Amino acid sequence: MPAYLAGFRLSLQLTLVAGAGALVVGALVAMLRVSPLGSLRAFGAVYTELLRNTPLTLVFFFTVYVLPQFTPFRLFGYAAAVLALTLYTSAFVAEAVRSGINSVGVGQAEAARAIGLTFGQTLTSVVLPQAVRSVIPPLINVIIALAKNTSVAAGFAVVELMATGRRLAQGNPADSIMVLVGVALFYLVITIPAGQLAGALERRVAFAR
Repeated sequence: MPAYLAGFRLSLQLTLVAGAGALVVGALVAMLRVSPLGSLRAFGAVYTELLRNTPLTLVFFFTVYVLPQFTPFRLFGYAAAVLALTLYTSAFVAEAVRSGINSVGVGQAEAARAIGLTFGQTLTSVVLPQAVRSVIPPLINVIIALAKNTSVAAGFAVVELMATGRRLAQGNPADSIMVLVGVALFYLVITIPAGQLAGALERRVAFAR
């Protein structure tokens, strides 16, 4: 149990830290995707499509082995896992936020521009507050996927929940099935409550509409 709890804490920490980073980066990328400047829209589109269509393992590989070849940064273990998970998840966050922004009526933005608001003011003061209700449920689903994706860090020197389960299974081969069942139960501790929260919020949004 102490080994399980240590791995669970690290998986939960990866989820929270990378999730927070992904929300910030993803929101910024979503703003780029709806920018009036074509170059910014193109950058946001390339960023989103590239990361969304790249396997997470390759993102980890790039972060750990390729990035140090072009920058002075040497990331290993926990830091590399946070960066890789943040970059990968931010692409899905960006798409969720962009969809929420597009769900707001065009007339809202036109009215804001008519009274002299800039693009940034229109986005932050008029559009995003209205988009929040429809964005929160899919964002929770993205975080649920992130919690499960933390298992990939086990292959890159991070002793999170999956790596802990693998070590326990190797040390107790006769009980390997039960060890993996225990790992699955700890993941469910994160994903089931988050899924229920997403469902409740989605029903509340539908009722409000």
